[in-house]
Amino acid sequence: MEKALNVTLNSVVFRSSGQDLTTAGTYIEMASRVSEPVLLGLAVLAVRNRVKR
Repeated sequence: MEKALNVTLNSVVFRSSGQDLTTAGTYIEMASRVSEPVLLGLAVLAVRNRVKR
């Protein structure tokens, strides 16, 4: 089940880094790939809010 989930997520949603990671490292990489765009969007909104004032 875990192998199927990793293969599906790496091929559809995430691009694999090509490195052999531990299970924890794989999940950390997935979490960072999801959170980076969210944090970038929040930073853009914060800057936009400051500029509008």
